[in-house]
Amino acid sequence: MSSSDLDGQYEVFRTLLDVATPAEAVKKLQILQLPEEQIQQLRELHEQRMLQVREREEPRTVVHGNRDTWYTGPRDTDVAWPAVRRIQEENGWPEKAITDLDNASTRIVSLLSHPKEREFSTRGLVVGYVQSGKTTNFTSVMAKAADRGYKLFIVLAGIHNGLRKQTQARLVQQLVAPNPTRWSQLTGLDKDFVPPENAQSYFGDSNQTHVVCVVKKNATVLRKFEKWLRSASAYLQDAPALVIDDEADQATVATTSINPLIRNILDALPKSAYLGYTATPFANLLIDPSADDLYPKDFVVNLPKPEGHFGTEVLFGRYALDDEDPADLDDGYDMIRNIPDEDVHNVRPASRADIDGFAPTITETLREAVHYFWLTTAARRVRGKGNPHSTMLIHTSVNTQVHNSFQKPLENLRARMRECLDDPVTIDRLRTLWEHETKQVLAEEFGEAKVSFEELWSEFPAVLDDCRVIMDNSSSEDRLDYDNGPVVAIAVGGNTLSRGLTLEGLSVSYFVRAVSAYDTLLQMGRWFGFRNGYADLPRIWMTEELQRWFRHLATVETEMRRDIDVYMREDESPMSFAVRLRTHPSLRVTAAAKMRSAVHAASAYGGRRIQTRYFHTNAEWLQSNQEATRELVARSCREAKQRDDAPERGRYVLRGVPHEHVLRFLESYAFHSESQDCNAQLLSGYIEKRVRVGSLRQWNVAIVGNPSRDVDDDFEFAPGVRVGRVTRARMHSSVPDYADIKTLMSRADAAVDLEGVRRGLAEEDIKRERKRLLPHTGLIVLYPIDKHSAPAERRKHLREPLDAEDHVIGVGLVFPEPERTRDDSTVRWDGSYISADLSGVQIEEEDYSPVESEDMA
Repeated sequence: MSSSDLDGQYEVFRTLLDVATPAEAVKKLQILQLPEEQIQQLRELHEQRMLQVREREEPRTVVHGNRDTWYTGPRDTDVAWPAVRRIQEENGWPEKAITDLDNASTRIVSLLSHPKEREFSTRGLVVGYVQSGKTTNFTSVMAKAADRGYKLFIVLAGIHNGLRKQTQARLVQQLVAPNPTRWSQLTGLDKDFVPPENAQSYFGDSNQTHVVCVVKKNATVLRKFEKWLRSASAYLQDAPALVIDDEADQATVATTSINPLIRNILDALPKSAYLGYTATPFANLLIDPSADDLYPKDFVVNLPKPEGHFGTEVLFGRYALDDEDPADLDDGYDMIRNIPDEDVHNVRPASRADIDGFAPTITETLREAVHYFWLTTAARRVRGKGNPHSTMLIHTSVNTQVHNSFQKPLENLRARMRECLDDPVTIDRLRTLWEHETKQVLAEEFGEAKVSFEELWSEFPAVLDDCRVIMDNSSSEDRLDYDNGPVVAIAVGGNTLSRGLTLEGLSVSYFVRAVSAYDTLLQMGRWFGFRNGYADLPRIWMTEELQRWFRHLATVETEMRRDIDVYMREDESPMSFAVRLRTHPSLRVTAAAKMRSAVHAASAYGGRRIQTRYFHTNAEWLQSNQEATRELVARSCREAKQRDDAPERGRYVLRGVPHEHVLRFLESYAFHSESQDCNAQLLSGYIEKRVRVGSLRQWNVAIVGNPSRDVDDDFEFAPGVRVGRVTRARMHSSVPDYADIKTLMSRADAAVDLEGVRRGLAEEDIKRERKRLLPHTGLIVLYPIDKHSAPAERRKHLREPLDAEDHVIGVGLVFPEPERTRDDSTVRWDGSYISADLSGVQIEEEDYSPVESEDMA
């Protein structure tokens, strides 16, 4: 058979796949008495097409068993997917972005069960990024599933009306409107599910349309929906259903009402595919996979980060992972502005008792943020491209009374600005703000042209006229609505704006709310996403504490996603994937109720390089650490088996020091509380347990400084052990008695005690050489840091002088990788989940009351 004839017959075979599973399609060909040789050729061609889908580099997947990859991509006769694709093209999506969307959605649909299987109950999870296009992805999945015969589409759209309405609008625009005769809607823009009469009529043979509904995760709504579904049970056997759980970690996991209701709905459907979407999968991957729950037992898909996406790391930078050199990492764009701690109580009540009668003050930082929002909106109008909407978010509290208290002060601020448009002092102040900000982040770095103050000033009065102040919360009637022309809005809100909902054209955020769970905090980052046409302009005002939290969170997220990719390369099943991922320390950071099935994380110190980067700057704390360090060096000088002195290079290495001295040092040296990796109790516990299996009994103690030249510039650790002090300037900060130096150790310092090893080795090479030369020996590196430590000229925009009251002692610890017979997984300790002490922080937890509320139904 020629290749063209084979291709023609294969299209016939694909047509059969619309009404039959692959195995049944082959039987139909046999009934039609197609020669067995041709059938075999068609099967081989189909297998090749399936293999191409399975082996795509992106998105990465982990799949249970040998699930049939029955779907090999769109066909010329499809209707729903071509409409979605056309809309993205009209919206100006680059061809590569559309191709990536096509490939990702094809892979996900290929993992669903074939709609013609007699019964199925599929469970899957798709992991994306906050504000990265997950809605467009699952819309594409729904379109392709509809084109292949799925009948019922249920979208669980968060717990608030705002997200439900926004999701409904997008599905209508991209699925229903292009093909209105092919869809029946059970919900509308302004109404959640209300049971229509005669449920059977939606699923009988006489109704060939696809049925779509977008419902909140609200107990009353879901109970009504389940009851309505069961009234049509006789007709559901031929109604394959796809359930999309948007924000699948919210309200779905470990809730007493929503979780069982979702499972009841799935139980009512003989053919159901449950597909969770989330950017924060901590809770979903902590579900007990052996329980009758919503664990993604069949597959997990890890979507790649889209090009041009603003994520946590881009804005806040992150800390180095184990195999990275901190000096190689970017600190993120200079888009974060500081809110002093003394401002917080002016924009948020100090306690719940202070909520009644609370009146916010327009602080200098809030005024500056609002002024910058108006300026940047005017600049975007000058550019005349990108998103037509412009939004500012003010998020200080979860309480609706607090939100509403901002209305009058913000309206007054706008009115005063309108009156001062001819005031030279006001104009000069705005000009200074604009010129300062445009120098901090250059438009050219993002391929944009700088907008001068004179250019934007002509647009400024109209921006003020168009700007609305909106209280967007569960009790407000005036909500953000982007469907009726361009919006310029200052939105004040809490939970309704903090998860899932897209704030169109978000340019400025003013954020002081504190929470206790990383997944909640990450979801509050409405500033993540795409900023086409104004990527140089977004700014975020927040406290330094929240900045540090987000920076740490960027590290947690990067590590988690990297490890998920590693497991995806190694594992054959989500069931084993779950067990190992659950023991990862990064997944400790979700609500306690969601961690009931979690286990304590095993030690992660094996093969790692731990270093101090945070310090107090008061003399008492620093001098105590100096004393602890001098005692360690003195004891090491007396008992070391070998000593290598190189004062001309600022290096000393004391070899074969008994581990007891290191443990004593860890008891007396004080680590800053921000240094979560440097927990003295956990470090000591790990060392002691490794000692019991025959490792880490000997340590090398290294001193790393500058060459000793002048007594005034030296630091003496012990008689005859003296080096020049090193410089480590601190990151900009206004927090008293606090210094963050970001980087202490260089990669080369982790090899300071390796003899005969060339310089310039990569991190993995150093680990390998340590394992070869010193497989059971730990290394502790001590650094004397000059108390003044001025930054280099080229770093002054990021750093400032250390200005400590005395010299600082930095500490690095390098642990050898354990042997397989002494695996770290056998080394555990109680309380291995490390989290910040939040006892002194006013915490406002995520509010789940809407899931039970009758008013929200």
